[in-house]
Amino acid sequence: MPGSTLVTGIGELTTNAPGGPGTRDGDPTGLVTDAVVLLDGGRVAWAGPAREARDAVGHALDGREPDVTVDAGGRAVLPGFVDSHTHLVFAGDRAAEFEARMAGRPYEAGGIRSTVAATRAASDDVLRAGLARHLDEAARQGTTTVEVKGGYGLTVADEERSVRLAREVTPEVTFLGAHVVPVEYAGRADAYVDLVCGEMLAMCAPHARWVDVFCETGAFTPEQSRRVLEAGAAAGLGVRVHANQLAPGDGVRLAVGLGAAAVDHCTYLTDDDVAALAGSWTDSGTRPDGTSGAVAGTVATLLPGVEFSTRQPYPDARRLLDAGAVVALASDCNPGSSYTSSMPLCVALAVREMRMTVAEAVWSATAGGALALRRDDVGHLAPGARADVVLLDAPSRTHLAYRPGVPLIAKTWRSGHPHP
Repeated sequence: MPGSTLVTGIGELTTNAPGGPGTRDGDPTGLVTDAVVLLDGGRVAWAGPAREARDAVGHALDGREPDVTVDAGGRAVLPGFVDSHTHLVFAGDRAAEFEARMAGRPYEAGGIRSTVAATRAASDDVLRAGLARHLDEAARQGTTTVEVKGGYGLTVADEERSVRLAREVTPEVTFLGAHVVPVEYAGRADAYVDLVCGEMLAMCAPHARWVDVFCETGAFTPEQSRRVLEAGAAAGLGVRVHANQLAPGDGVRLAVGLGAAAVDHCTYLTDDDVAALAGSWTDSGTRPDGTSGAVAGTVATLLPGVEFSTRQPYPDARRLLDAGAVVALASDCNPGSSYTSSMPLCVALAVREMRMTVAEAVWSATAGGALALRRDDVGHLAPGARADVVLLDAPSRTHLAYRPGVPLIAKTWRSGHPHP
């Protein structure tokens, strides 16, 4: 178990904990200036203004001195990024496809099949090494919680090993056997759905927390998607959905109707889609951002790396936020449509291209991602939260968008342990 770490001299602290010490009323990001954070035993023990720190820290540590003290030197601190949508179990890359796309060829869901062929041919050790490399890459950019999907095997054996390998590194594992219809089932999509809902699900469910489906033209119809999601839910898995990436469709309303934790992409939305997403949060209760609404609605997870890589239109985050929907940001790191693990890049793109404020984008990349995973232990810095902390090499979080592409992560702690 890690010892205690006291981070002092924080110029700007984002806690995502409204109502905490030193925060302003009405600020969902719980911003504190001239702040201190205490980590102890892998958890946040206290976070607040420096003027209250002496007594609060002494009480939290029962009079002990902290094991380690780090002076932030006026720099900014925020919760570790929560990347709630990635595809990290794969082999090979699709650089040639990217180059062709930049020359004018449109993105199509069928490109996934080339990664399927490479992944099937790879050994477990090759897949493990790629997974470890991408996770380390993400951690160096401030990501401390990662969801990982299967979906590049599309046989019972290959999907089972995909989720099994993912489970070695994260509890947030998603069964995505219904990514596309593999070539051997061409023209027999319903038969493939039978396999996904039967033997494949039975083999994969013990390693997974979630079930997902690509409800999209060129992948699975709404009816086929419903079958997969209901079978996964009956097996005890939570529901998430890929939808409305390539064109308008029924995927968003299907996700909301099934009580999905998140529906991801949301590039093409109708007014009814937006209303459904916002309406999923209108029950009584208090939301994590301090406003009223249910705590278990469907999050709209936006993936701006995809639009950057495919030249599709960016999702209209402003429209969603103004309607009262809850938005998360994630990388969708995968070899075809978004080969980036950089959550800071996603924040910058959200601010520049999707009309989000810096505060909204940072909240969505941390607390929003936690909601998309239905986690209450990450994405915020309040007593009891997991000690996932990012120290920026910058005086404020604004620099994440103001200085895109610049390595601004000075230090990261995950469960109180520094990385690297």
